[in-house]
Amino acid sequence: MHTSTLISLPKPVTTQTARVSAVDELTINWHVTEACNYRCQYCYAKWKDYPNPRELFHDHGHTRDLLIELFRYFHPANSSNPLRNELSWKALRLNLAGGEPSILGERLLEIAQVAREVGFQLSIISNGSRLTRSMIKELAPHLTCLGISLDSSDPKTNMEIGRALKNGKLLDLQELKANVHLARKINPLLTVKLNTVVNLLNVGEDLSSLIQEIRPQRWKILRMLPIVDASLAISDGEFAAFVQRHRAFQSVQCVEDNRDMSESYLMIDPFGRFFQNHPSLAEGYLYSDPILSVGAHAAFSKMAFNSASFQSRYTGELGGTQ
Repeated sequence: MHTSTLISLPKPVTTQTARVSAVDELTINWHVTEACNYRCQYCYAKWKDYPNPRELFHDHGHTRDLLIELFRYFHPANSSNPLRNELSWKALRLNLAGGEPSILGERLLEIAQVAREVGFQLSIISNGSRLTRSMIKELAPHLTCLGISLDSSDPKTNMEIGRALKNGKLLDLQELKANVHLARKINPLLTVKLNTVVNLLNVGEDLSSLIQEIRPQRWKILRMLPIVDASLAISDGEFAAFVQRHRAFQSVQCVEDNRDMSESYLMIDPFGRFFQNHPSLAEGYLYSDPILSVGAHAAFSKMAFNSASFQSRYTGELGGTQ
């Protein structure tokens, strides 16, 4: 690590009078690109085929500056961060998301290296389509968590959802399982997480066999957000039935209904701004000023963040179903 040469941290204050909630780590989700090679119908944004040339990851210097600023501001020793009045954490994790982050190819590996040099723990959430054996070999040593988005084990359902390439190629689940096994072999401490978005097309499916084969340490079950298109929305009862059908995996589940997603994630957009779900969930997103222009403190001060909802995600309380 080269953290000490990059960052000057403030001295912590002597006491903290209020009792605050605690988590092991604070996760910052950087959506590095809007580009994605899938076209999931429920997706809250209409992703492009190729990264926008204005996306911050293209600039190596700006990428490093952003990560240093985020690490400095959210470091546990920075008692001037107002979030510390509500929540305490021991470590920082950067989660690389998208779009589809693996579209960046070698640049993704470079960003992973910089994030580790700055001091972050690192994770990624991917649709798995470009996580080749060679990329896994290079990426796995940097990761504490490998996240894969999986909605169905049925090829027809995946095609209907839009989880396929333009040429119709679907994710090869056998290849994915082999790559997950390889990642665990390379990094025995790696946590594997699955994300499943429950929608009208997969709400009746039983994913038990797939979950048993992959053996994730964490399975996030999310109800589809009807932000852009409500055609695949499901009822409260349908969502509850899906969760109940998979109750055998309750020990690794994190269930998030629509209300749980509002103001409960720390998110950075591809242009280096904090962004957050609008409280109404139907009006898109709220954005801060660019972090590198005004600093993390000024940018974050404009955003609402529900620390109780964030903390509950790691104690099994979200959705009231666990």
